[in-house]
Amino acid sequence: MDIQEARKNVIEQQIRPWGGLNVRANQALSDIPRENFVPEKYQKLVFADIEIPLNESDKMLSPKIEGRILDSLNLQGNEDILEVGTGSGYLTSVLAKLSNSVTSIEIEHDLYVKAKKNIEELKLNNTSLINEAFDCSNFKEGQFDTIIIGSALPNIEDDLKKLLKVGGKLFVVVGSKNQMHATLVSRETELLWNSKSLFETHLEFMKGHEPPIQFSF
Repeated sequence: MDIQEARKNVIEQQIRPWGGLNVRANQALSDIPRENFVPEKYQKLVFADIEIPLNESDKMLSPKIEGRILDSLNLQGNEDILEVGTGSGYLTSVLAKLSNSVTSIEIEHDLYVKAKKNIEELKLNNTSLINEAFDCSNFKEGQFDTIIIGSALPNIEDDLKKLLKVGGKLFVVVGSKNQMHATLVSRETELLWNSKSLFETHLEFMKGHEPPIQFSF
């Protein structure tokens, strides 16, 4: 497989048609070798439009979703980003190419270790990886220009929205098991946030934030 040609094809055929990625995002996707972050047994699927398993419960986001995240955020290069769910570290690395800094949180230790190693090998020096469960209280209000949640939430808590600076944007998939929407939240003022539904999709719920099981009789 010609890696460079495959990478070009996935951008042109799978990602661009869904959002017309800007030049900077296209370049970052081209610069970061996705194959470095994919488990060895899935190397033949490195550019397939699927969620590639990383372990028994965690998966990489599909290239299409990664592209749509970048397109919706339209990063300019000066953003301080919070990413919840480092996973393989691939999107973390792309974000690092497109922003001022990335703070990324991963609850699973094995994934954290692998992602840290892969990112360090690329000599990206504007990332900070944290191995713990996500807790809004660990951060200051108005700390981030951009927040990306790499898993689904049943709803968007006010404490999460408050981590945005005024003018900042939050990407999150929100909803129930059977109906989820990718949502973009923008902080307009100190007291005003606007939410926009972008598209329907489905992700696993964030660990520790799963909705309660409802029984019917």
